[in-house]
Amino acid sequence: MTLTFSEDVYKIDKAGGNSKGEGLSKDENLMNLALSEARKAIKEGEVPVGAILVKDKRVLARDHNRTIHLNDPSAHAEILLLRKAGEKLKNCRLPGATLYVTLEPCLMCAGAMIQARIAHLVYGAPDPKAGAVASVYHVFADKKLNHTVRVTGGVLENECRALLQSFFKDRR
Repeated sequence: MTLTFSEDVYKIDKAGGNSKGEGLSKDENLMNLALSEARKAIKEGEVPVGAILVKDKRVLARDHNRTIHLNDPSAHAEILLLRKAGEKLKNCRLPGATLYVTLEPCLMCAGAMIQARIAHLVYGAPDPKAGAVASVYHVFADKKLNHTVRVTGGVLENECRALLQSFFKDRR
């Protein structure tokens, strides 16, 4: 299975492939887009977390951490792209959307995903210090909440982790 991208639309091609994404799953190909956003964050001196939001075979939004650049502690990649997608669709709810992010979301981002009614979260590396999905907290497992988010973790985990480790190693 191969994905091709054109004007923010992705198309699944089960028959053939291309040299860029051959042998990768749909989730891996889409996580590679999130990784490209994370690399943009590095160039801006930001923690390299990137995210994309997909719905109905369309990439609705993509972004990366910009807390330092925007002087905004809430400017995590997930929050920025939820804002963009909400504006694009003229709706604060994004049912049926899948959010791809290179690092397990924090409490703030997990809460925003619940409020936005995200259907599926796909993340790369776990966050053993602040992860709110599987590492430290298990927000989406709370039965008291009125929405659940399906979760797939560990997609391109090694690549996502290596990018973060390299960034922090260079900072020390």
